[in-house]
Amino acid sequence: MGLKMQIVIAMDSLKGCLTSMEAGKAVAEGIRRADPEADIKVMPLADGGEGTADSLIMGMGGKERKVRATGPLGAMVDCGYGMIGENRTAVMEMACVAGLPLVPPEKRNPMDTTTYGVGEIIKDAIGKGCRNFIIGIGGSATNDGGIGMLQALGFGFLDKDGRQTAFGAKGLADLACITDTDAMKELKECRFRIACDVSNPLCGPDGCSAVYGPQKGADASMVARMDRWMEKYALLAKEKYAEADMWKEGTGAAGGLGFAFLTFLNGTLEPGVNIILDETGIERHLKEADLVITGEGRMDKQTAMGKAPLGVARLAKKYGKTVIALAGSAEEGCGQEEIDAYFSILQQPAALEEAMEPQTAEKNLSVTAEQAYRLWKAGTRYFSKPCTQSAFKK
Repeated sequence: MGLKMQIVIAMDSLKGCLTSMEAGKAVAEGIRRADPEADIKVMPLADGGEGTADSLIMGMGGKERKVRATGPLGAMVDCGYGMIGENRTAVMEMACVAGLPLVPPEKRNPMDTTTYGVGEIIKDAIGKGCRNFIIGIGGSATNDGGIGMLQALGFGFLDKDGRQTAFGAKGLADLACITDTDAMKELKECRFRIACDVSNPLCGPDGCSAVYGPQKGADASMVARMDRWMEKYALLAKEKYAEADMWKEGTGAAGGLGFAFLTFLNGTLEPGVNIILDETGIERHLKEADLVITGEGRMDKQTAMGKAPLGVARLAKKYGKTVIALAGSAEEGCGQEEIDAYFSILQQPAALEEAMEPQTAEKNLSVTAEQAYRLWKAGTRYFSKPCTQSAFKK
């Protein structure tokens, strides 16, 4: 009996259709039809955005904790986070409690929206023993520099009368003093890895107020005021924390939440896919793999710029592995040298709504994976033969 083929599958979610693990299991089903003896490892994959927490919870045997916390407009909302492993790593998405979809279009105004709830769910996780945090900060409705989150964790952002400033960006206008004497002592034991894929600084023409403020409801006048207040906030922070840097890449992420994590919580800002690949320990599986399969809903030029499938492919190529990518649709030029071949999973012309039905997508993934695997295995057998004249005659 020959050696079993070692296959690693790490699919990003097909957004609006299949989760990362659902997509991976569909691929595995197709491979098993072609090779029932294959040793298959399905790993979760995400880029730090929507669905990251769910992917890690499902793929790493974690559990979800439901909580109520302060939403972006101040009312309580239902949200949750994941708890993974014996080291109690908490996996969160700030958008679940402070995301733009939680604010009706007619009420979008970054002057009022707060990150206070983000601090509340961090506080809850600390109370449950978590000291390691993975937090995705995409999709925010806020532009408060993260002071709401920090207030919930015990920091003081005080006005001239010594009172906590108001929720939202307008709280930055009255900021006169920053204190940390009442900050949670456990924060010094915590490690915050922040999934951040933007490079905007905190202030200026490329800062959070100017670039992202309008989509959150700010007009030109509001943008100018918020940027001035954000600069004042950064200068006050620097008086207390010498490493505070309003121009550092990523500090403008999520309306300044990146600045808050870096300056006050000693966090690190990293590309989301790098965090996921590291935390899942996929590299040790890639070392032993014969074939790696990755993919996502749509492969296009953004994939080539460093999205999750390319992150897997680059890590696999570190060990010289063959990489195949599968996608709901694949734009010409989406492949890179790290991806040996890519395939669209559509079996026949179909309307987008039909193609995105979960059962249809699962079937298409499974069928395409089976055929791609059969082709790869046939090629592996052929090229492993001695290059004799008789072999070519066959």
